[in-house]
Amino acid sequence: MQLKNSMLLVTALTAGSAVARVHGHERRHAHQKFHEEKRDVGDVVTATIDGKVVSWVNTYDGAATAATTDAAEVKLNVAATTTTTAAATSTSTSTSTSDSSDDDDAVSSASGTCSDWHETSDSYSRSGFGEATVANLLEYIWYKGNVGTPWGSNIIEVAEDKACKYKYVVKFTGAESDAWTVVFWNKFGPDGKLTGWYGNSALSLTINPGETKYVAFDEDSQGAWGAAKGTALPIDAYGGYSCTWGEFDFGNSGNHGWSGWDVSAIQAQFASQEVQGMKICTHEGDGCSYITNLASSVHNAYTKAEEGVDGIGGNSVAGALRLVVDIDYSA
Repeated sequence: MQLKNSMLLVTALTAGSAVARVHGHERRHAHQKFHEEKRDVGDVVTATIDGKVVSWVNTYDGAATAATTDAAEVKLNVAATTTTTAAATSTSTSTSTSDSSDDDDAVSSASGTCSDWHETSDSYSRSGFGEATVANLLEYIWYKGNVGTPWGSNIIEVAEDKACKYKYVVKFTGAESDAWTVVFWNKFGPDGKLTGWYGNSALSLTINPGETKYVAFDEDSQGAWGAAKGTALPIDAYGGYSCTWGEFDFGNSGNHGWSGWDVSAIQAQFASQEVQGMKICTHEGDGCSYITNLASSVHNAYTKAEEGVDGIGGNSVAGALRLVVDIDYSA
């Protein structure tokens, strides 16, 4: 999926023509390629990531970034958007934990109400979001957009009757049976590195059978959510979330406000763990990307066979976007 600054594709649309972006996966994630072998802290690591050679100093010691109860579960570090100050965030390399982050209390502070959650308008609220961070405008996976101050405050739950007041909204529909946990993170973690999916959580929701919840994203947010049955997401040997991901890029300032999304089972498959079903479409049913349970069917989505391939997933020109996500999806 994802958006590329350097590539333009001119296509004919109806009687005229328009400029469309070629969308790729590489700006968002390095996935398992960051951890093909164990490295010592301080080692200079060189890897080929989506066809590009990059190097960095390893600071990861192999331990999960949050306390674990066993090899398959991780306790979530929840960003305390109501109690953590920007100053504290700038000196901390991990998210704060706080009991004040209650996934049953949707943020509903935007003024007015919606007659339909997917309505659009000429202006949108930022109520409930933290201060936006400025994009670094680097290319591909190194692009860092808005991660919120404090970290993770660019992603909030909203009530259905407030959802239309926000520019980028995703509706999540629960499974037919069993409660599922959905955890959201930014691509760049609170340490400022490509560690967002290592035990970090900007928002964590429990979605019960048949339940629907709504999540709003601030402008220029890039990252993913993971969904799994039970109270925690599975993790791999390095502490990274190893379930099916829904990847997002909303209002990318490096690509003139374009947005994109896709479903990815890469992390789960590299960890030899279960692939959960997930489907993402616009609220009108367009741009669908899905993987069914156990990856028995894949459409416009990423498995490890497509790692590094560009152009997979949905995309949208600048402007408001409403997506619908079905978890535990089976065709």
